[in-house]
Amino acid sequence: MTSKRTLGRARKRVVVIGGIVSLALAFGGCSNPGNGRDGSGGTTTTAGGSGGATGSGGKGDSASGGSSTGGSRGQDGTGGTTASGGDVGSGGQAGGTPGSGGGVGTGGAEKTGGTTGAGGRTSTGGNAQTGGGPGGSGRTGGASGQAGRSGQRSVSFGTLLDAAAVMAEAQQLAKSVAKPGSAQWQAKGDQHRTYRFASANADEPYRLYVPKNWDGKTSLPLAMFLHGSGADENTYVDQNNKQLLTLAEQHGYLLVAPLGAAGAYGNFLRLASPFGKPDEAAKLMAQVTADSERTNELSEQDVINVLELVLAEYPIDRASMFIFGHSMGSGGTWYIGGKYAGYWKGLAPMSGPFVQETVYPWNDLRNTFLFVTEGTKAPSVDGSHVLRDWLKANAFKAEYEEVNADHGGMIPLVLPDVFGFFDRSRGN
Repeated sequence: MTSKRTLGRARKRVVVIGGIVSLALAFGGCSNPGNGRDGSGGTTTTAGGSGGATGSGGKGDSASGGSSTGGSRGQDGTGGTTASGGDVGSGGQAGGTPGSGGGVGTGGAEKTGGTTGAGGRTSTGGNAQTGGGPGGSGRTGGASGQAGRSGQRSVSFGTLLDAAAVMAEAQQLAKSVAKPGSAQWQAKGDQHRTYRFASANADEPYRLYVPKNWDGKTSLPLAMFLHGSGADENTYVDQNNKQLLTLAEQHGYLLVAPLGAAGAYGNFLRLASPFGKPDEAAKLMAQVTADSERTNELSEQDVINVLELVLAEYPIDRASMFIFGHSMGSGGTWYIGGKYAGYWKGLAPMSGPFVQETVYPWNDLRNTFLFVTEGTKAPSVDGSHVLRDWLKANAFKAEYEEVNADHGGMIPLVLPDVFGFFDRSRGN
């Protein structure tokens, strides 16, 4: 493993998963204060189509004991992703309010062609369009509006959205708003941007960082970061003296961090259902409502929209694209990483084993590099151990690293190693 930045006196131990060696550092705890949201700026672009409004039903994610991201707060906003009422970490606060139950919506039958309507289902007639893109091709619901739904969940703990339809719609959006030669086009440095997401009836923000020493021509590796609950697209980027931006500059990566609208990137799992607890996952899915379904659909679409906006503007090395995230963002990393596996060279979920063994495209990740990190004092550590052992037993290209810290304190300790993992994966 590459050499690590010293963050205190450390004890190293070696963990081997699937034949890959990972050095685990045992550090002392580290506080990780959250920051408020920065003001947004830049040019507003426009997404096509319309969709229903997000519904209520708050979501919450726990703050772990002591230090946590986003200022140790849950999020009790509109359009919650599950009705579980949030996760409670050790010493943390419960976020959100328990919602009502209700069954899982089916989304109806998938039909090809036509123009997608406000409800997100494809209509009859017309010619099918090709999804294309790194994630593979597929038929879509047509031009504008919310991407088409399939009749079943391709990932058991995710939305009904069809991945090919989501990618095709995002690519069309990116093409429609591209403005080569504008002042913002292929700009360098730290940028606060927005685009018009018509289906959400909102100007959705995202954070973008392009290395200042980029020559304007060379293809860039890409790292997409998904924040945890109670945070936004800026919170983690600005933490720890903007550690993420420093690492992106040092390693030469374009870094992009979407907001994810008001949801959890399409993933309905929370702390009550980490890896190895399918019964708990089923309980959460039984609480999905039409409103929470809609909220998570918009969140999933926002991630892919932002990704395609970047891909349309900057020359990106398509063989060097990575996704990583913390807590709720770790769950999003597993979900977006699996459902849209064709994009990614590697996944790096941090302190969040929010994935299940069944009805998940594990075979699509056979050639994808995985780097799972966890804190010894995090409430999700037991689930991460089960996941670590399962990945090893099934011979995935996985590494595991554990640091002596809580849920939030592990972030600054593992981030340098996450970028080291990106670099190693690019060489393989």
